[in-house]
Amino acid sequence: MCGISGILYRHPTGARVDSARVSAMLSAMAHRGPDGDGVYACDRLAMAVNRLAIRGVEAPQPPLMVHPSGIVVACNGEIDNHRELREILAQRGHVIDQTTDVAVIAPLYLEYGPQFLEHLQGVFAIALWDAPRKQLLLARDRAGERHLLYALSDDAVCFASELSGLVAAMPTPPQLDRESLPHYLQSGFCPSHHSLLAHHHKLQPGEVIVIDAAGARHEHYWKAPIGVTPKSAPDMAAFDDILRGAVLRQTDIDVDYGVLLSGGVDSALVTAIARAVRPERKLTAYCVRFAETSFDEGQHAADVAQQLGCDFVPVTLQPDDVPGRLHKLIAATGEPLADPAWMAQSLVTERASQDVHLLLAGEGADELFGGYPTYLGARLHGRFERLPASMRAGIRRLVSALPVSDKKMTVSFLLKQFVHGPELDGFSRHLLWNARISPEWLRRLGFDPPGDQGRHTACDLMDAIQHYDFTHSLPDALLAKADRGSMCHAVEIRGPYLDRQVIEFAATLPVEWRVRGLTTKVFLKAFAQRYLPTSVVHQRKRGLSIPLCQWLHGPLHGWATQRLSASVLADAGIDTTTALALLDEHTLRRADHSRAIWVLVVLSEWLEWLAQQQRASVDLSRRADARPPRVEAAPPARSLEASVALHANFSG
Repeated sequence: MCGISGILYRHPTGARVDSARVSAMLSAMAHRGPDGDGVYACDRLAMAVNRLAIRGVEAPQPPLMVHPSGIVVACNGEIDNHRELREILAQRGHVIDQTTDVAVIAPLYLEYGPQFLEHLQGVFAIALWDAPRKQLLLARDRAGERHLLYALSDDAVCFASELSGLVAAMPTPPQLDRESLPHYLQSGFCPSHHSLLAHHHKLQPGEVIVIDAAGARHEHYWKAPIGVTPKSAPDMAAFDDILRGAVLRQTDIDVDYGVLLSGGVDSALVTAIARAVRPERKLTAYCVRFAETSFDEGQHAADVAQQLGCDFVPVTLQPDDVPGRLHKLIAATGEPLADPAWMAQSLVTERASQDVHLLLAGEGADELFGGYPTYLGARLHGRFERLPASMRAGIRRLVSALPVSDKKMTVSFLLKQFVHGPELDGFSRHLLWNARISPEWLRRLGFDPPGDQGRHTACDLMDAIQHYDFTHSLPDALLAKADRGSMCHAVEIRGPYLDRQVIEFAATLPVEWRVRGLTTKVFLKAFAQRYLPTSVVHQRKRGLSIPLCQWLHGPLHGWATQRLSASVLADAGIDTTTALALLDEHTLRRADHSRAIWVLVVLSEWLEWLAQQQRASVDLSRRADARPPRVEAAPPARSLEASVALHANFSG
């Protein structure tokens, strides 16, 4: 795990990449790599890494490998099947001296070309320079657990693990992408390939981009199988082998690891299996607690940890922590992630960083196995629509009259969501239920809602919405939150449910094994009883969230008012009078607008960061213009190994 970055001049010019730009990228992402950094520079390319040592820690082995053939690889992530790949490659005559898992990538590429990605298991964002062919490959893992951003022009391509690193390398001030803004306001994130910065893009999960002098080719070496794979009755014994194998591979590392434990079935099952497959390893469970009872799952998590023989470390998030933590997260990562749980995840991983460098988590289980309340709504809404129109109208009036609650996932909140969008098809209704800002308020704020993603028939609705969540909100919001929250503190998060074999198994589940009646995750809960007490398996789903609704009424109200009044919002086209009206309605308890308010608060904080970057870029340009012009000539030719060795600074 690390941060990777680089700059490639797309056409030979005789000049090399300015080392100051590469150093700026490394510095911007220094939090991702406490175990050293390194730069490879040759001809018109520079690649750099910050290292967090997870595997091969006994030697100063960077995740920046230079192969004698002229293949250069920078990898952020873990190659879980590197041991098997070593054996296969050895049989084909490849000698791999390094013990790091990244060392298998270059030989694998030599064997299979760009198709080498199909043979990798694990999580990764990869930059691979093929010097003989003068082409650069950028790739992202299947589920999108690791992230890679890029900026492409006629002259150069820049890439980095975080937006802050990418901005640090750009020669011109970054600009807001106003076309992407409505997507962010509606969803709380920008779907790949978009970002909130013009000309700055994100790789999609399972995508590879091949860049050379002729242009850039976008290809998908893997696509999510949800809705494509034929359905069949599940085999619990087979799944047991698959999930245990995933946990075993992900814990085959050289550093201590722990688990993020909420007390719900997803994380509890991961914890139980981690304890079962490696009973000799110490396992500590980390949990976020809140003073607000309906949000606090600490006691449930503590009980599970005790039952499984794990140490238990809770941390408590206070409202006073939020403004400063949000500011620091945006300053470090350069990204506006509008999930309030980002604050909680950052806090708990900050504490965990004192003990471990890797945490297992339950990410992906809801999307794959059917765990969200909206999936229940999708299954039940057809029955609701078959009721007489007068009865439906009466139910909507009754639901609308229910009081607003500060508590977590109340029945009234779920019902209010359920009756929204009666005129829409099932897929569009799912998008509406998950929207951070409703279409009505979005228009009042000054923006047209983004277009629908398509229409789907009732028979494939569950597959359609799970596929959408798995390929959009999971990688671009939840997994981004996990990476940006944890790697600020040099902690890697791994999700066993996102192992390729687990994903492909889940895609075979018939609908009734995902959602049945009022039960979600039917199969996973049935399977979990092999490892967990029934009380834990059927613990009510809450999910990681913070008491934002309540805090906006009290301790965060003044701060929110300041952020919604900020001139940067108006400059971006936001009607700040409407933004403050949202807060007023929320304060008067006429509606729960906490999600919409938070999107705008995060945007306001991010726009302040953007303005700071723009000022810094202008100042840098002025200082550069004041200096005499200087051409940095390419250095004398030397071996690839020598080049990287002279620029590396890694600790084991």
